Amino acid sequence: MSARHYIACDLGAESGRVILGRLHEGRLTLEEAHRFPNGAIHIAGSMRWDLLRIFEELKTGLRKIAERGVRAESLSVDSWGLDYAFSGAGQPMLSLPHHYRDSRTDAPFAATMRSPDLERIFAETGIQFMQINTLYQFMAERERSPQLLALADWFLMIADYLHWLFSGEACAEESLASTTQIYNPTTRSWSHLLMEMFGFPERIFPKIVRSGTRLGALLPDIAAETGAGPMEIIATCSHDTGAAVAAAPATGEDWAYLSSGTWSLIGVELPGPLINEAARAHNFTNEAGFNGTTRFLKNIGGLWLLQEARRAWARKGVELEYAALTREAERAEPFRSLIDPNDARFLKPGDMPGRIADFCHETGQPAPDSPGQFTRCIFESLALLYRRTLNELQQVTGRAISRLHIVGGGSQSGLLNQFAANATGRLVLAGPVEATAIGNVLLQATALGHLESLAALRETVRASFTITPHYPLDLPAWDRAFDRFTDLVDRAAQSPRAGAGSSEELKTQNS
Repeated sequence: MSARHYIACDLGAESGRVILGRLHEGRLTLEEAHRFPNGAIHIAGSMRWDLLRIFEELKTGLRKIAERGVRAESLSVDSWGLDYAFSGAGQPMLSLPHHYRDSRTDAPFAATMRSPDLERIFAETGIQFMQINTLYQFMAERERSPQLLALADWFLMIADYLHWLFSGEACAEESLASTTQIYNPTTRSWSHLLMEMFGFPERIFPKIVRSGTRLGALLPDIAAETGAGPMEIIATCSHDTGAAVAAAPATGEDWAYLSSGTWSLIGVELPGPLINEAARAHNFTNEAGFNGTTRFLKNIGGLWLLQEARRAWARKGVELEYAALTREAERAEPFRSLIDPNDARFLKPGDMPGRIADFCHETGQPAPDSPGQFTRCIFESLALLYRRTLNELQQVTGRAISRLHIVGGGSQSGLLNQFAANATGRLVLAGPVEATAIGNVLLQATALGHLESLAALRETVRASFTITPHYPLDLPAWDRAFDRFTDLVDRAAQSPRAGAGSSEELKTQNS
């Protein structure tokens, strides 16, 4: 059988990539055709995404692939969730999309957390309460920019919007729609209850399509502009985590996944949504996965802490690579300083080392005093948070978890992976790094009938990529550290300075 080619447009918070996937005789290879920087742009006191520039970069990637004479069968875009663009009044875009970290959601979120409707919202959506959710962005639009809602014909999430530009088909792919907190995972449709409760116009909500939907052909003008030739546009799991979880090289049921990157998304795959009081009390979320599965997970702090710390050091003229930071962290004193990565002070851009130092001072700990110590503090704290979350997952689902599959960019960090094994006392299986792009490509192959099932997809992943095991070590020391971590997180949540949205405050408010 001849090789088949597919194009994955993989968008992250720091960079975007156009990747060529080649499937031949049960094995997949990936090749990066084009990479470009991504990130927030700051305009008039707001944080935005330059989405049309991203579209131009994706077309550049198509052009580079076409110049090599490669003809792909299909293309799919995946992106982060939550954010969206409006179209209407004859215009393709009414305003640059806001970044989910923009402060406009602070007040709507705080007001919602004080309202008596929390139980109704969770019962309707099964979604974790986070101030970055689309629900609070829409509430901010209603209060600050009602003219946008009046002009809009519809909104589309980031990957969905790019699919529209490529294919002309405007629709919401289910895995992305499920991140909004305006979607009902039981009916698998938009929530009319929340539309009415918060005054959102029903007309702006696009039709929802299932993961793996074939949207149509690449528009002729884009095919001509890029030289790409005819290909199909497919909405796979357009949410990057949905694609990454599909590519988790797992078997059986005694496993959890951790999609490790800017955020840490840790959860289990269930046959359907789990919406009950325990899930609400622990602030878990139900997001749509491929083939009707549910990604029952929690979105917790991730490598954003280290990314933002690096930016703070760079502003002071100190450029540090991740490899150098990891080497320094390996030599640093263990468990000197621990933080709650979910504390609300760590959500926004800014002086991350200063905020970490403040947390340590407030909890009676010495603050890190070198980049290596900061890095070790972040890694150890993340690993301990993984343990806390896995314990909650077992409690809420009743499912025993013996293996943790870590996928995504964070799986490259051998030190963090080993800390995760040590902290959780579980076998950690690290890789593949490119899980999102792999899932994107192989879900295209599945949609086109080139793979038979999700099980066949995962078998292809296992046959194609190296998975590195990490076995737990030093368990008594990590047990003591976990007790200390639990105590300081609980104490920090009771502090008058604890910010709205910290993990334990949300848990208290939802109990």
